[in-house]
Amino acid sequence: MEHLAEIFILLMLAIAFLQSGVDKAVDWKGNLEFMQQHFSKSPFKNMVKTNLFIVTVLELISGTLALVGAVLLFVNGQDGVAKLAAVLSAITLGCLFTGQRLSKDYPGAQTIVVYLIPVFFLLWLLFGG
Repeated sequence: MEHLAEIFILLMLAIAFLQSGVDKAVDWKGNLEFMQQHFSKSPFKNMVKTNLFIVTVLELISGTLALVGAVLLFVNGQDGVAKLAAVLSAITLGCLFTGQRLSKDYPGAQTIVVYLIPVFFLLWLLFGG
C-alpha cells in the first residue's frame, strides 16, 4: 500500500490535535486558568487568553487537515491537503514549543519534540527529502 507511513503519521496528528483542541474548547475556563498560572512568569503573561485562542484554532485546523489529508491519501493518493497539514502541524508545534520554553517548562518542551520528530519525517516523505 502506498503512503502508509504518511497516513499513519497524519492519523496520529489528527488524534493529538483534535483531542487537544476540542478539550481546550470544551473546558475553556479550566484551560485558561491553568495557562494563566503556567505563563504567569513568562513574557506571555498578559497575552494568555489570546494565545490560548490562537493555539486552539491552530490545533483544530491542523487536526482536521491531518484527518482529511490521511483520507485523501488513502482514497486517491492526493497529497496536497496532507502537505498543508504537515506544514501547519510544524507551525502549531513550533508555537507550543516556544510557549513551553518561554514558560521555562523544559520537560513540557521535550514532550513537544516527540511530536515534532514524526512531523519532520512526514515533511520529508511528502516533499521528497
